Amino acid sequence: MDSKKTALVTGGAKGIGEAICVQLSKDGYNIALNYNSSEKEALSLKEKLSAYTDIEVFKADVSDSKQVNTMFDEIEKYFGGVDILVNNSGIAQQVLFTDITDEMWQKMIGVNLTGAFNCCRRALPYMINQKYGSIVNIASMWGEVGASMEVHYSASKAGLIGLTKALAKEVGLSGVTVNAVSPGVVLTDMMSQFSDEDKKGLADETPMGVLGKTEDIASAVSFLVSEKARFITGQVLSVNGGFVI
Repeated sequence: MDSKKTALVTGGAKGIGEAICVQLSKDGYNIALNYNSSEKEALSLKEKLSAYTDIEVFKADVSDSKQVNTMFDEIEKYFGGVDILVNNSGIAQQVLFTDITDEMWQKMIGVNLTGAFNCCRRALPYMINQKYGSIVNIASMWGEVGASMEVHYSASKAGLIGLTKALAKEVGLSGVTVNAVSPGVVLTDMMSQFSDEDKKGLADETPMGVLGKTEDIASAVSFLVSEKARFITGQVLSVNGGFVI
């Protein structure tokens, strides 16, 4: 068992998750990288980050509690426990509210909200026992204010913010902090459906005049799991260039 602290990043193979893995590895954490379908990217990132730290990849659909439990069992055998949990796994979809099917709704809530619930529930006994731990949930500015044609996405992220605040109150006495990072418009694969004109329009709507980078979110996570944020819990750190104030 390594004496270094271990960080589990769900959906860590690409986009914001990849940037978080890179940053936390440089911060000195062991990395447990969770993926579901992006095996090629996960293995590539593992090879890249092995120069910085001890990293292993773990496949699981976080919306399935059985898979999550199995993943945590494997992580505990390899690293000895999860000290830092970053619930980053998420999906997005633009669709009219009246066109949202039962399946679309269940999948969105399953990955974005139930996935975080499953991982928190499994991670907390270890954290509570050692009187230390940090959980960061990756929310969205649309969870704060809502987005047209993204009602199920907005609802899932709003639920994640509620989970963050309530859980922080419950586990604070156990030395565990629970916070959320709420990204604005960030250049990731999720933005691939937008045209250059659309992206320019979104940048123009952002007071800072630019779109976010994945590294901006990773830096916020890095801060919240550090000792510098030891007295911060139950908070939503909005990293959006002023898009939502």
